[in-house]
Amino acid sequence: MTVDHWWSIIPFLVVIPVAMLTHKVLPALIIGLIVGSYIYNPHPIGGIQSAVQFVVKALTDKSNIEIILFLYIFTGLVGMMKHSGGIKGFVKWSAEHVQTKRQALLLIWASTIGTFSSPTFRIVTVGPIMRALLEKMKMRGEELGYVIETTGTALIALIPVATAFVGYMTSVIDVSLQNEHLQADPYELFIQSIPFNFFSFAIILLGIYLSFFHRDKNKAVKKTEQPENRKQAEAKGWEDCHPVVARNLPAKPINLIVPLFLDIVLTLVLTYLSGVHNGYHGLRAFTKADVLSAMLVALIIAMLVTFIFYLFQKFTLDDLLREFISGGNQLMNVVILLSVVWGLTLVTDKLGFAGFVTDHMGWIPTSIIPPVLFLVGCVISYFIGSSWGTWGILMPLGIALAHSSGADLAVVVGAVFASGAFGTFSSPLSDDTNTMAGVLDLEAVSYARFKLKTALIAAAVATVGYMITSFFI
Repeated sequence: MTVDHWWSIIPFLVVIPVAMLTHKVLPALIIGLIVGSYIYNPHPIGGIQSAVQFVVKALTDKSNIEIILFLYIFTGLVGMMKHSGGIKGFVKWSAEHVQTKRQALLLIWASTIGTFSSPTFRIVTVGPIMRALLEKMKMRGEELGYVIETTGTALIALIPVATAFVGYMTSVIDVSLQNEHLQADPYELFIQSIPFNFFSFAIILLGIYLSFFHRDKNKAVKKTEQPENRKQAEAKGWEDCHPVVARNLPAKPINLIVPLFLDIVLTLVLTYLSGVHNGYHGLRAFTKADVLSAMLVALIIAMLVTFIFYLFQKFTLDDLLREFISGGNQLMNVVILLSVVWGLTLVTDKLGFAGFVTDHMGWIPTSIIPPVLFLVGCVISYFIGSSWGTWGILMPLGIALAHSSGADLAVVVGAVFASGAFGTFSSPLSDDTNTMAGVLDLEAVSYARFKLKTALIAAAVATVGYMITSFFI
């Protein structure tokens, strides 16, 4: 069916305000998908049928299936590491060996090496250690949580291998490129965009300053105790902070170290071999490899070896399978989110979104596209509290604007990723904020307000950076 290109912008005009008003990404995306599908096929049943067809088509794409498998298996592996005591063992060892505030802060930064796979994984691994040491360090809970979170989403969004983010980030780039019919490698574009994620770099530098140079003597704000969490609030011990370090779990740090080390090494090796197979060598081999396939194969091998490793320790196969499936199922909301994002991208493509941008937005000055996209993305991500949701909503628009105006794709992609990191870091609605507040016994809104001050400074620095960069690239 052929429709006027103006109709193609309506799904986005629906998604963005609905997401900001409801603070929910998934319902907004579903509504946008249904609206777009009815525009494409305006019949009582036809709109729903088209929506289903778009989602099914997206789910049959090879790269999309690899992303879903990677995310499911990865979170399943984390579930097994929790059950085997790997996370608790790391927490216990650290709590026993860290004696001073400086040592604790150094541990937070050094632990990134082994826990950079996802922000939530970092929080539930490092957070309980720090909670146990909080009184000893005489440090504000807000300040401590801030330092941990600066090594969360902002840092992980800059790491190009072996994270839960890589697959999703390359996916939203890929579908956006396809929308514009651009022939470019999404992973290589992701690599090129990393230096332009100015917010992440700015907030990390502020985190280093707060860790080692700033002194704050204000007292932490505790959240009001409720009957159900009074035991946690009174215990102060790391075994009461989070289920991953519960008292009934064993403490075996090697059960965390072995799977992560194996996955990282295999990912690097298989990625390089994939690039060599494609005819490249050296650093070029990493950017010309089939990265998603390499990451998925490496993860599957690591998962199988981990199963055997745990079985030799007398963990039962039934328990390991149950924890693996339970862990993987926790990502089903993300799988649904991805499916709807992919479906929405397909329907806007059918409605002529690329043609709309080319025909009607070519007048926009190239120099203002990156800073404006960043600022708009910051507003969206703050009100919905989701970096992934922001990237899924904004990336198609960003790449379409870059393509029509001639703006540098890497800079635009970096600006979109940076805007999502802002919301995840500063929003009181984000999972990171609420998980960190729960672990450290802080009031979430007050904690988010504490982070917002420096987040705005980093956002201002990033905005200036995009303005300057746009004039020279």
